[in-house]
Amino acid sequence: MSADGLALDRLDPERALEVLRYEGLSTGQPREPHRHDYHELIWIREVEGTHLIDGEEVPARPGTITLIGRGAVHVFRESKALTGAVVRFGPEALFGGQAERAAPAWMFAGRTGRVIEVPEDERDALDAAIGALQAEDARPAHECSAELERHLLAVVLLWTERWYDAARRERPPADDREIELYRRFTTRLEDDFPAHHDAGHYADALGVPAAALSRALAQITGRSTKELVTDRVMVEAARLLRFTHRSVGEVAFAVGFADPLYFSRAFKRHTGTSPMAYRERAAGRRPEEAAPAGATHA
Repeated sequence: MSADGLALDRLDPERALEVLRYEGLSTGQPREPHRHDYHELIWIREVEGTHLIDGEEVPARPGTITLIGRGAVHVFRESKALTGAVVRFGPEALFGGQAERAAPAWMFAGRTGRVIEVPEDERDALDAAIGALQAEDARPAHECSAELERHLLAVVLLWTERWYDAARRERPPADDREIELYRRFTTRLEDDFPAHHDAGHYADALGVPAAALSRALAQITGRSTKELVTDRVMVEAARLLRFTHRSVGEVAFAVGFADPLYFSRAFKRHTGTSPMAYRERAAGRRPEEAAPAGATHA
């Protein structure tokens, strides 16, 4: 159980990676929403069903990979005849060793649940790579095991990153320097957003002028540095309001606001509704059915 009252799925502490294969699996009663203390890559070869990620419905489509970042609230609501695999791994599987480049942590950052189409002529290769990763994970521990797992995971993640980039059609591709800056920014944002909401902090931390960072992010995402920081903060606030019993003041403090009233105004400005109204709507109740303001679950 996590500190916020949600079920928390963890990997075996002696392992940095786990691979589960599925063949024609159908789920029964769905689990309660839960957080992951690891990143998760779900490869779906065949299925009918849906995920709920941070309360939003995400279709489970054949021929896709779904990326779910550490800390996201997830449940596989339903699935029929699921064939594919789930690869779970901690941050330590992404960093260190010769495979460090294969760490597209930016793909798991912020608003997660990215769904990437896998080209039909590359699906067998992906199956084989995941199979090799699973076989290595199942072997007795060896001095080469961690490095081999990193490299095999690197193959899967770099392919995923390539397919993601190839499918991006919304905007003209940014140059490599802008893409790299964006990816560095998202990694820094995951570490710093609870304590730093100002755009200048991220420009200073990345060693670039604030205007250059803003231009690069706008080219890639269409949004300013400040908007992206605010969105990340509010994604976390919405998660805590929807899935925990923390008070509004506790949620405000967790995402870096010293003043709950100021947080409530910022949240309403961002989402169009107050924190309590958001919580009650997410729970399927009208605001007037909410518990009294002093209730412990507010």
